[in-house]
Amino acid sequence: MQRLKAHYRVRCAARDIEAFAQSIALEQSVEVPMEVVRDAFVRERIVGTVEFIKNISEGEYALTLALSAETMRAGTNGVDVAQTFNMLFGNTSMHATVELVDVEFPEGFAQSFGGPRFGLDGLRELTGAQGRPLTCAALKPQGLPVAKLAEICLTFARNGIDVIKDDHGLADQHYSPFDERVRACQRAIEQAARETGRRALYAPSLVGPASKLFKQAKLLREEGIGAALLAPSLIGLPLFHELVTEHLNVPVLAHPSFSGAARIAQPLLMGRFFRMLGADAVIYPHYAGRFAYPEALCADIARECLAPWTGIKAAVPVPAGGMTVERVPELIDFYGRDAMLLMGGSLLRADDLAERTRQFVDSVAAAPKSGPARYATGTR
Repeated sequence: MQRLKAHYRVRCAARDIEAFAQSIALEQSVEVPMEVVRDAFVRERIVGTVEFIKNISEGEYALTLALSAETMRAGTNGVDVAQTFNMLFGNTSMHATVELVDVEFPEGFAQSFGGPRFGLDGLRELTGAQGRPLTCAALKPQGLPVAKLAEICLTFARNGIDVIKDDHGLADQHYSPFDERVRACQRAIEQAARETGRRALYAPSLVGPASKLFKQAKLLREEGIGAALLAPSLIGLPLFHELVTEHLNVPVLAHPSFSGAARIAQPLLMGRFFRMLGADAVIYPHYAGRFAYPEALCADIARECLAPWTGIKAAVPVPAGGMTVERVPELIDFYGRDAMLLMGGSLLRADDLAERTRQFVDSVAAAPKSGPARYATGTR
C-alpha cells in the first residue's frame, strides 16, 4: 500500500493540536468521524493517519500525515491531478491556520505525471546556450499594438536573447489580438534567424477558458512557435498539465501569477508541483526585485527546480521581477549557470533597446563558465 507523506504548518493552541491534527487526517481522507468508518478496507487502506506532530514555536506546529495514494488515482493505474491536490489540501485549505509546506511522494507516483519534456538540458540544446545562464526578455508594456510588439521582439532576437516571452498580461485584447500578435512575433523571430543564423524561442502567453486555450495551443503548433507561457495557478493545475502533455509540443514556462493566492509553500508549489506537472522553466520573483522575496525562499525555489529527481528532468529557475542588467554578475553569482535570467523594464526603458539588449547578452556571456551557485544545491 502506497502512502504519501504530507507536511503542514499549523497554528493552534497546545491543548487542541492533537484533536485538530486528527481532524485534518480524517478531512483529507474520508471526511467523516472515525466511528462512521466500519469497513475494514477503508480503515486500513484509506483513512489518513497522523505520523508526526512537533512544536515549532508558541502556537505553531509541524504536522505530518500519511495519506493513501489510492485515493488520488484514476482507474487502476493513472493519477489524477485535481484529485491529488484535493486529497493533499482540499477542504483543509479553508482553514486559515493551515499551510501545506512539503510532500514526500512514494516511488513512481510523481513520475507518472511526466515532468518537463525538455527541461534545462533541452532548453540549452534548443537555444544553443551552453555553459552559461539562458537569457530571457519580456514583450511589454501591454497596450502596445501588434506591430510595436513585433518590432521589440525583432530587436531582442537580433541581439542575442534566447527566449522572448509575452508579458503575462498580454491575452487577447483588442489592441493586441492573440492570433495576430503570435503570427507577427513569430515572423520577427524567423527574420532575425535569417539575418543572424541563430533562432530565439518565442513564448506567447496563453490565458483564458479551456476552449480558448486549446485553440491557442493549436495555433502555436500550426505556426511553429518555439515555446509557450502559462500560469498554472491562474488556469488551474489540471488544465495546465493537460495542455502540457496533450496539446503543446514545445517548452513551457510557468508564470507565478495567482500563485500567492494559496497557502502552499512557494518552493513546493512553484519549484516542485509546477515541475512535476510539466513546466520546463519556472518564473518567480527574485529577492532583489520589486516583490522582495526573501533570499532563502528564492534559493529554495531554485533548489526544487534543479534537485535530482528520479525520472523527472530539471526545470530551469527563472528569477524575475525588476531585475536590471547591472545586477547580472550578482545574479549569476547567486544562481550559477543553471538558470534563465529574465529582463523586462531594465531593457525597455533604454533609449537604444538594441544596445541595451546586447549589454545584457554580453554580460551573461562574460560570466565565469565554472563555479557553483552561491546557494547550496539540495537533493531529493
